[in-house]
Amino acid sequence: MNAIDKLTEIFKEFPGIGERQARRFAYFLVARTNGYNDVLANLILDLKKETGQCQECFKFFNLERKSDGQNICEICADSNTDSSLLMIVEKDSDLESVRKSGAYHGKYFILGGLVPIVEKNTKSRVRIEELTKKIGREARPSGLGLASLKEIILAFSLSPQGDHTDFYVRQELRELAESLGLKISSLGRGLSTGTELEYSDNDTLKNALKNRQ
Repeated sequence: MNAIDKLTEIFKEFPGIGERQARRFAYFLVARTNGYNDVLANLILDLKKETGQCQECFKFFNLERKSDGQNICEICADSNTDSSLLMIVEKDSDLESVRKSGAYHGKYFILGGLVPIVEKNTKSRVRIEELTKKIGREARPSGLGLASLKEIILAFSLSPQGDHTDFYVRQELRELAESLGLKISSLGRGLSTGTELEYSDNDTLKNALKNRQ
């Protein structure tokens, strides 16, 4: 296997990238100057050095924004964030799309994926145990005058796997939510069936949040 084939195989592992597009990427890099490829290679190496993962919501963030030496992102560290709301999303890009809409100002939790419809070891695929622990912490007043958690919003893509994930998370959180008096809601039908949350426009996301139930 030559270098182009090896690079093609790596690009095929990227989300939404197939054989043809992966090979186009490889040939694109072959045609670039050494300086271009050197800059790209260095940026990839710096990505891990300069990026951390929030220990509260699991969002990736720039380590320059590290709070008090802890791995806490800017959203979780912001005292203006509405602590009474917790939105559960699949991935970082979903979180960014919701933030850009300007319709939501609460906290987030990144589940780390969707739950496959046929899966025996689901807990190894998503952060359901970490989510349960976070909800237990957030639902209790801190004594600092911050609002404790009141509502959990499930914000997954409207697809069979997204619907299955919504059902799975509800089932896992049901007893805990009932014991703590928490409301669990899902995004309203402002989103069309089959819509990826990541690619939804601002108005669609605002309507989905407004019509959650």
